[in-house]
Amino acid sequence: MTEVLMLATLLLPMITAVTELVKRTVSIPKNTVPAIALGVGVLIGLAAYPFTDLELVLRLWAGGLAGLSSTGLYELALNNRPGNTKE
Repeated sequence: MTEVLMLATLLLPMITAVTELVKRTVSIPKNTVPAIALGVGVLIGLAAYPFTDLELVLRLWAGGLAGLSSTGLYELALNNRPGNTKE
């Protein structure tokens, strides 16, 4: 579990940057941003293959955890924000 959390810590800035790039270039509903960050996190976790010797499932978990923490897990369930990201 320690390796997963260390990888998630390393992936977090990259996922935050890519999610912010998506938010600024494409008009998407604000309440879907955490789901997009989760998807970006899983994809970046998958792409981290040459940089770590973790199994695929552990890399996907690390990317997913980093994706959810990059936008805030609470926004997915508790914060209903209407509108779009790019207005």
